[in-house]
Amino acid sequence: MPELHVELAARRYPIHIASGLLQGRLAALAQAPERMLIVTDGHVGPLYAERLKRAIGRPDCPVWQMPAGEAEKNLARFGELLERMAELGLTRDARVLALGGGVIGDLAGFAAACYMRGIGFVQIPTTLLAMVDSSVGGKTAVDLPAGKNLAGAFHQPDAVYIDPDVLATLPEREFRAGLAEVLKYGAIADARFFGWLEDHAEALLARDAAALEAAILASCRHKAAIVARDETEQGERALLNFGHTFGHALEVLLDYGTLLHGEAVAIGMRLAADFAAARGLADAGDGRRLRALLMRFGLPVGLPSGLDAEAVVAKMRLDKKAAAGRLRLILWQGVGRAFIAEDVDAEALTGFLRAQSAGN
Repeated sequence: MPELHVELAARRYPIHIASGLLQGRLAALAQAPERMLIVTDGHVGPLYAERLKRAIGRPDCPVWQMPAGEAEKNLARFGELLERMAELGLTRDARVLALGGGVIGDLAGFAAACYMRGIGFVQIPTTLLAMVDSSVGGKTAVDLPAGKNLAGAFHQPDAVYIDPDVLATLPEREFRAGLAEVLKYGAIADARFFGWLEDHAEALLARDAAALEAAILASCRHKAAIVARDETEQGERALLNFGHTFGHALEVLLDYGTLLHGEAVAIGMRLAADFAAARGLADAGDGRRLRALLMRFGLPVGLPSGLDAEAVVAKMRLDKKAAAGRLRLILWQGVGRAFIAEDVDAEALTGFLRAQSAGN
């Protein structure tokens, strides 16, 4: 079983990756003495909650289930979960098991960070996007009407358990959305991995087990290494947000209901690459490679119609990566060479987005 560790200054935690993981016994959790609460949603719970109970040897483990979807990752659901934790009488030695995609991991992790000023939690991701990105690194949050992930905390999990077999039940659109976050690692820091993805695109789309496990392992290695060097995003970790400042703005303006997160990131990465090329910072040919691979993965690359360029830039100013009202973007110099662009010219960006809208 491939096992990585996220190495932090004060502690380390494992990332377990193995097909059939949830079919067996999660020994470390089964032997743990503390009380546990499984947090999941209406899509994942009916499929995997009972299987997880068997894996941890706790048939009576309580389950809190919420409706699925990014629109549910809000303060109201966060409050409901905290109330349920209190009703169950959970104490500081309890542990939350986040069983689901990025929405569940973010919300459950944030609740664990805040309940009694912090209790333990474990990530058990069931979407490709969560496996390769949001389950690793300790970012937890909920969305506000004003912006995505604006209320949150850094709260590292005790462990991450990744079973690629559960991807068999993941809807095709969500699976493809997860490939955007896989591609991101090649785009920002690993040209060789980007080339591997180009060579294995069809195998990944066919959900070939060996290709999937290799892609997940490579992605988690990149994420774990970056988090170890910059846990709270003071520098290098910001590179993981390539495409996200654009993407988050689109999600907010479309009320979290039109684009999946990975789809918004796909559009955002393409915009970031083309904006860098337009500013003379990158070769347009690399942008064409990125666009081509995104399209092979069946991901959107065009700016949704009807969006106002000024509104997009205004939302981007509220992004967590902005500083003192200045626009701060993750751009690139080409495949595998992302960088942090400070104090981006807002007028140039607005003009670029206007031209993108006009071209739709």
